[in-house]
Amino acid sequence: MELGLLRHPDGASRQEDCFGARRGTGADVGTVPNLRRSNSSLCRNRRSQYLFGNCEKQGNLSSWIPENVKKKECVYFVESSKLSDAGKVVCECGYPREQHLEEATRPHAFQGKEWDLKKHVQEMPTDAFGDIIFTGLSQRVGKYVRLSQDTPSSLIYHLMTQHWGLDVPNLLISVTGGAKDFNMKPRLKSIFRRGLVKVAQTTGAWIITGGSHAGVMKQVGEAVRDFSLSSRSSEGEVVAIGIATWGTLHNRESLILPAGSFPAEYIMDEEGQGHLTCLDSNHSHFILVDDGTHGRYGVEIPLRTKLEKFISEQTKERGGVAIKIPLVCVVLEGGPGTLHTIYNAITRGTPCVIVEGSGRVADVIAQVAGLPISEITISLIQQKLGLFFQQMSETFTESRIVEWTKKIQDIVRRRQLLTIFREGKDGQQDVDVAILQALLKASQSHDRFGHENWDHQLKLAVAWNRVDIAQSEIFTDERQWKPSELYPVVTAALIANKPEFVKLFLESGVQLKEFVTWDTLVYLYENLEPTCLFHYKLHKVLAEEPEQPAPRVQMHHVAQVLRELLGDFTQPLYPQPRSSDCPHLLLPMPNFKLNVQGVSLRSLYKHSSGHVAFTMDPVRDLLIWAIVQNRRELAEIIWAQSQDCIAAALACSRILKELSKEEEDMDSLEEMQELANQFEQRAIGVFTECYRKDEERAQKLLVRVSEAWGNTTCLQLALEAKDMKFMSHGGIQAFLTKVWWGQLSVDNGLWRVVLCMLAFPLLYTGLVSFRHRRLQAKGGLLRVRAFFNAPVVVFHLNILSYFAFLCLFAYVLMVDFQPRPSICEYLIYLWLFSLVCEELRQLFYDPDECGLRKRVLLYFSDFWNKLDICAILLFIAGLTCRLLPSLLYPGRVVLALDFVMLCLRLMHIFTVSRMLGPKLIIVRRMMKDVFFFLFLLAVWVVSFGVATQAILIHNERRAEWIFRGVVYHSYLTIFGQIPAYIDGVNFSPDRCSPNGTDPYKPKCPEPAFPEWLTVILLCFYLLFTNILLLNLLIAMFNYTFQQVQECTDQVWKFQRHDLIEEYQSRPPAPPPFILLSHLHLFIKRVVLKIPAKRHKQLKNKLEKNEEAALLCWEIYLKENYLQDQQSLQKQRLQQKIQDVSDRVDTVVDLLETARLKQLGSVEQRLASLEEQVAQTAGALHWIVKALRDGGFGSEGDVPTLAPQMASVGQDPELDGGPKTEDPGDAYHVNARHLLYPSCPVLRFPVPNEKVPWEMEFLIYNPPFYTADRKDKDLVDPVGDAPEPLSRISYNVMDGCLDRRSVHGVYAVQGGLPLNPMGRTGLRGRGDLRYFGPNHTLQPVITRWKRNQDDAICMKSIKKMLEVLVVRCPFSEHWALPGGSREPGETLPRKLKLVLRREFWPSFENLLAQGMEVYKGYVDDPRNTDNAWVETVAVSVHFPDQSDAELKRLNSHLHSCDTGTSVRWQLVDQRIPLYANHKAILQKVAALFGAYY
Repeated sequence: MELGLLRHPDGASRQEDCFGARRGTGADVGTVPNLRRSNSSLCRNRRSQYLFGNCEKQGNLSSWIPENVKKKECVYFVESSKLSDAGKVVCECGYPREQHLEEATRPHAFQGKEWDLKKHVQEMPTDAFGDIIFTGLSQRVGKYVRLSQDTPSSLIYHLMTQHWGLDVPNLLISVTGGAKDFNMKPRLKSIFRRGLVKVAQTTGAWIITGGSHAGVMKQVGEAVRDFSLSSRSSEGEVVAIGIATWGTLHNRESLILPAGSFPAEYIMDEEGQGHLTCLDSNHSHFILVDDGTHGRYGVEIPLRTKLEKFISEQTKERGGVAIKIPLVCVVLEGGPGTLHTIYNAITRGTPCVIVEGSGRVADVIAQVAGLPISEITISLIQQKLGLFFQQMSETFTESRIVEWTKKIQDIVRRRQLLTIFREGKDGQQDVDVAILQALLKASQSHDRFGHENWDHQLKLAVAWNRVDIAQSEIFTDERQWKPSELYPVVTAALIANKPEFVKLFLESGVQLKEFVTWDTLVYLYENLEPTCLFHYKLHKVLAEEPEQPAPRVQMHHVAQVLRELLGDFTQPLYPQPRSSDCPHLLLPMPNFKLNVQGVSLRSLYKHSSGHVAFTMDPVRDLLIWAIVQNRRELAEIIWAQSQDCIAAALACSRILKELSKEEEDMDSLEEMQELANQFEQRAIGVFTECYRKDEERAQKLLVRVSEAWGNTTCLQLALEAKDMKFMSHGGIQAFLTKVWWGQLSVDNGLWRVVLCMLAFPLLYTGLVSFRHRRLQAKGGLLRVRAFFNAPVVVFHLNILSYFAFLCLFAYVLMVDFQPRPSICEYLIYLWLFSLVCEELRQLFYDPDECGLRKRVLLYFSDFWNKLDICAILLFIAGLTCRLLPSLLYPGRVVLALDFVMLCLRLMHIFTVSRMLGPKLIIVRRMMKDVFFFLFLLAVWVVSFGVATQAILIHNERRAEWIFRGVVYHSYLTIFGQIPAYIDGVNFSPDRCSPNGTDPYKPKCPEPAFPEWLTVILLCFYLLFTNILLLNLLIAMFNYTFQQVQECTDQVWKFQRHDLIEEYQSRPPAPPPFILLSHLHLFIKRVVLKIPAKRHKQLKNKLEKNEEAALLCWEIYLKENYLQDQQSLQKQRLQQKIQDVSDRVDTVVDLLETARLKQLGSVEQRLASLEEQVAQTAGALHWIVKALRDGGFGSEGDVPTLAPQMASVGQDPELDGGPKTEDPGDAYHVNARHLLYPSCPVLRFPVPNEKVPWEMEFLIYNPPFYTADRKDKDLVDPVGDAPEPLSRISYNVMDGCLDRRSVHGVYAVQGGLPLNPMGRTGLRGRGDLRYFGPNHTLQPVITRWKRNQDDAICMKSIKKMLEVLVVRCPFSEHWALPGGSREPGETLPRKLKLVLRREFWPSFENLLAQGMEVYKGYVDDPRNTDNAWVETVAVSVHFPDQSDAELKRLNSHLHSCDTGTSVRWQLVDQRIPLYANHKAILQKVAALFGAYY
């Protein structure tokens, strides 16, 4: 059945094509009433998100849509002569009487008038909107709305993006074609479905169709369905929008509910739909267009055209890049309406993708797309129609075939907008690639200044997130990108989180050191992901800014948050700016975006040398920006570019772990922790490479002060991040051992060290060895000092001292505790005072300048420091009591308890032991298990104790005996000490007090107590406590041991650093002699004001040259590490399987492609052979006839051989190299466009072969059109009346008007001149002023383009020209400053608009001296059969930059109209001029031998 306008028996015309629209008249951009700003458009605060329930959302829609969205309703019932399908009487609108309003059936002002769609259908609030589900099918919930066909496109777009919550698309795909079911090859169908959904899913596109469950719409719906079934939820949904006619929907009554349906249940009834249609269940959104009628198809077409045009004019900004949303039309099958759609799309500049093999119109266009225009004849199109339309082609009239031929010629002529998708052609396997290539090809054909064309293509690729398209189509040898040209797009890729593009840009030469400036960083942090935790913390800091209601993000705000994450031991990464040197932005940040029409992001990178504000380490800055947003791929790419890579990895680990502590989203938390572990592994990997190459240099990396990371070291970062795996690395442990032994050799036995400690003269005997030869060779105090300053010696001296202190303390407590303190006790006081002084030194020791508050927090964060403080305070309390005679004994008790705490402090000393250290960690972890076990045990102990006490003892009032009975006896029962009075067997009355009066005896139990009850309670109690709870505790201990045992070694190695650092910074003298060291430090720090510094062994600031060499060495080994990781990745079994699978798929695709190409080439060769045989037979027939007639015949009868067809493997491509068109396409083209400019008049279609007047064209009947102009006195008469036209004299000077043509005498027919170039499809003078030739003047004003040194710029060994161009208001194209002239005038009107009056005479002289470069006919779209444009182009060239006339010209250039622009522009083939002007400019460039 034909997919055109098919007349049904009832007279209704049904549009069978999915989309066949007239040329749009423009989008509605008027003000939309009552548009309420949706919450979805606001930037959400992470911690205060407004969560709207479904009810609230439904309430918003229920109030907003009826106020703004209208439907169409018939208000005048006029009985139609036709009946409905059910035999009911219906109105002219198609609806029965009961579906009209009551007012519509009453007599009123319309009574007796004919029914008129415009007058008798009015808008009313819509009654069908909300959610839609399809009964019996998938439970996917869609959106729908019924709206008037006159609804503004801006209102629909607002509804879709704000209330339906759709993201602004990066691409708009309009799928059109047959609206009836058609057959496609299974493979082609699969390829189409896969490719369409892939391009929609990867680019974030909207797919727009007709929305019904038939034809191409059904194919799209099934593609979306297949994707939904096979995809993961994280991949997002494909947005498929169906725009259908409300009046043609079957079962539409179920969608009607004035308050909105949430949801409406729609039933697809294909069997009972009749001539109506059903909605497709796989579309996600439906726009149901209503014109107030029933059963009329095609109502939605004008609205869909306007909506698509409006959306394609919208700008989407992401990451500073703003592009207009591109639109592409995809065509499958189709009929006459589809051809009209393709023609309109091509005319509007919309690229079209035709799927060959889908049938009918698509195949007709695909078959002729590669032919020259001259070969696309009426007979060829008629042949193709017969082939693909079969019997339906017999119904085509001659005029329709002519119209089809003309439209197909115009479509094929704009090959840059036409892409034919052929299955398997040149490896083209995917529709998605064909769609994106079509858009890029169309973008390449669009004329733009300079590099704007390439920029636009790159922005499209970034917006689509298709790096494969960018690599194959944009980053080619044809275009060499400068790194600075890529900076704006790099910013966009960073913000939009497109790591593959960032990687591509880095490979293309972008240097991060040059890319990252202060302004760039500020902009990046202003565009943080609103949902990330860092964004919340940053804005929390901004909210604390004093006296600034709306402060803007500055880098010192970022530094404040980063220092909170990294730790106060680091210096701020970005300093607080002073008012005098605050880095300033070069343009306002709100307008900071890359816009095709507006402010360009590129201007940010056009800094002068005095304004560039580069940061210390740009790679670090970008890495932090990526890390705080938890962007894994981006962070990995940037880290690979980093310089201080180990410190960077550890810092990233620290930041991520700190952020994860505050992250509430569990998925994000796990991702952060995983990424933190990965960066820790990267640090380990690089350090391992370094340690293998050179141990000493690797250890230097650990303690090197990194200015880029806040004057900290890798070791400090690893400690703060608690990166235990990194700290347990053998190289780091070897370094810590080296620090532990100080100047001593690590090979010394501990017994030797202890002997030398006890008898230091043994140092001179060589019992211990030193690492440095000078200490080994020399004696004296240096050796003694080096020995006693070694942390291992300091540690053991302190151990001996501490043991001595505990022994003395125990002696005093047990033997020598007198009312008056003894000498030993005074010695204990002195000893403890030295310990207090040491604790104070540790508290105030601040080599990193963290501040007192931070030092106090750090000090008390250590458990052992807390234990020390408690022990000291308890000793002071005991001492206070001890000095008071009345509290002597309590004082001794307190001191005894304090002795226990001091003994517990020995456990910290044992942590240095490799054997005891890990066990202490296990013990500490088990203490947590004991705590929870005691909680469970207390429940049973108290319950059993209270029960037995209440049963056995009556009214015991002594609290101490109540506690003993309830808790103490119950607790001892667990260990087998069962009280005798429980069962009464071994009970003796002598052991108790009958009335409870004896304070040393418990109260006697009741005389007759139920022994059996307490025995039962005892049994259950022992069962649960001894068997269940104790075994539970053992199991908990076992689990903890097994769990902790695996990582105790790492934990011990990690904690070992704290002990080593403590004794490395500790004074060498043990208590109480340490008081002398404290006195020395007091004088040094307080009196002499010498600041504390960390030992160089743990924090070393290197010289610049040494540091640079060390970092270069680190970078080299980092590259080795990354290469090794890639090799390991390739060696994995899973990766090998994937590689083999990919190669097999590639081979299969190549074989399939080769097979298809071979079949195609064979078919071409057979067709060529058949044609050659036929022509040869014709030639032989002519020879025989000529010989028979006795002559050689006329030359015109000689048959001509067709050109040889393409050879094997060749396939004409639309986007291939330049093709030489045959003379048949030399006829005027613009003058035959079907739609005449600035009016609704349609030309009569004139194919190429019918253009010459000599060619017979019997059905040629063009309309007559002459525009009314304001200057009626200066133009020829309007209309085709012979009397006024008879006064015009042609081919002569008609007064002051020259009606002569440069092409000679032209014919005059019926009083009207005939266009010398042939038919145009329109009679009259159109929008031109005169019948016959309309003469214009085009001055081409040029000069040489020069650089800053005043030298002429060269390109491709040719000089470069600049031309003066102007642009009129509301025009997209620039033009030469010429045009029509008033009668008797020399200068054209357009030139007068941009040139001051005082310069007119001088310019007339310049024109007189100029060189004529062209004189003749102009293919102008305003030309008609009886009026045309002829022009004279004159070149005015200024060869010298210092030419006085050139300077005068520049000084007199101005624009009298605010909308008119004038500029000097580089001459290039991409310059956006009118086609005729570009041809003239090319002649001028050739005249001067300049580049074009």
